[in-house]
Amino acid sequence: MIELAGYGGLFLTALGAATIVPMQSEAVLVGLILSGRYEVWLLVAVASLGNILGSLVNWCLGRFIERFRDRPWFPVSEKALARAEGWYRRYGKYSLLGSWLPIIGDPITLVAGILREPLPLFLLLVTIAKLGRYIVLALATTGVM
Repeated sequence: MIELAGYGGLFLTALGAATIVPMQSEAVLVGLILSGRYEVWLLVAVASLGNILGSLVNWCLGRFIERFRDRPWFPVSEKALARAEGWYRRYGKYSLLGSWLPIIGDPITLVAGILREPLPLFLLLVTIAKLGRYIVLALATTGVM
């Protein structure tokens, strides 16, 4: 039961961390790996799935609520959104490979929705970025790297 709670907590943290909510899924992943009570490959899969779904939430927000960007409750500041839009316009769809980056990564996924990036390509690029980050983190934590 404790293992299930660990995986579930990691999933929720990774999901929240990929949205605009300030959370650190990397610390949770490293802690669970170091505990030695969990399968590393399953932790990476759970964290990746949660983080990818969180990015999908951002894409949907961008897709459907962009017209509300001037409202005070809009989930991204105008400054962060402008920076992400500039990044996205400069590097195009491949900027989604930076969706794992702190501060700018989440707004990039929101901008992808605003700019109507096709969902299959969005998911492919975000999956590469998010899964790659967690694999590297897991390898570094286990001493393989």
